[in-house]
Amino acid sequence: MKRSAVPHSESHLTHRIGWLRAAVLGANDGIVSTASLIVGVAAASAARSDVLIAGIAGLVAGAMSMASGEYVSVSSQSDTEQADLARERVEIATQPAFEHEELAQVYVKRGVDLNLARKVAGQLMAKDALGAHAEDELGISKATTARPIQAALTSAATFSAGAAVPLAAAAVAPSAWLLPIVFGAAACSLAVLGAIGAKTGGAGMWKGTIRVTFWGVFAMGVTAGIGAALGKSV
Repeated sequence: MKRSAVPHSESHLTHRIGWLRAAVLGANDGIVSTASLIVGVAAASAARSDVLIAGIAGLVAGAMSMASGEYVSVSSQSDTEQADLARERVEIATQPAFEHEELAQVYVKRGVDLNLARKVAGQLMAKDALGAHAEDELGISKATTARPIQAALTSAATFSAGAAVPLAAAAVAPSAWLLPIVFGAAACSLAVLGAIGAKTGGAGMWKGTIRVTFWGVFAMGVTAGIGAALGKSV
């Protein structure tokens, strides 16, 4: 006796790609760059006020830089997508038969029988020709389409949130313990960020945690060494 297929719902994570990338990048950069700046200045034997000013300046400048850079980058991607869609729209209007066969060949390359592929292409184009070509020919979908404003705001907000961790640690730490406390706070927050990013993206938590933490600690260590060397030579 055959068992009937049980309907089930599936939850995929591709719709998170755009904002997740910007969020993880922003928070990671905020933690690493601000902590490295604070550690480097502190290692150069600077006064506590100078360390805090450097940290605040790094937070503000970094957030603005992340927002503008992300906006420009994603806007370029969006411009390319819109240009491709505009070209495809004209081709569908002027060469419908060619575009129909082109879409059918996409499905044939995926293993669909030619006659069936032509039927599928015809049905999809009858419903939404541009949408079918955008997704299956150009690889542009609603889940992965470029959103410049969203990416810019996400990057600025997450950078600021990440940068606030080492800055807060520097503000409350005793002067004698400022370096190890900032270093430890940044390393712990990087580990948490790596775990959250991996979990949200559906990847292995340990791999993401170790990767993010290792490179962040490495960057802070290098900066601290440079700061200490310059502090002794100046």
